[in-house]
Amino acid sequence: MTNVFNNVLYTGVSSDLERRVWEHKNNYYPNSFTSKYKCYKLVYFNFFIHIEEAIDEEKRIKAGSRKAKINLINALNPNWRDLHDDLFDS
Repeated sequence: MTNVFNNVLYTGVSSDLERRVWEHKNNYYPNSFTSKYKCYKLVYFNFFIHIEEAIDEEKRIKAGSRKAKINLINALNPNWRDLHDDLFDS
């Protein structure tokens, strides 16, 4: 997730992407990183069958450089559009 300026990046994992993105967009947790830095755009996602695989991928992404994160986003979403509406009906 990122903010309107695409200069803050947030990486997380969830078993329910639609619910979790809704929580971010609606400041459900007002003291969270995404609320503080206004990260409301879903610009990258990946689905896994097993949560352990998702957690391993989250750790790998978080351990990577900012450039690696940007390259990952650009490979899927070069215009950094909010992918939420592509995935879920509003």
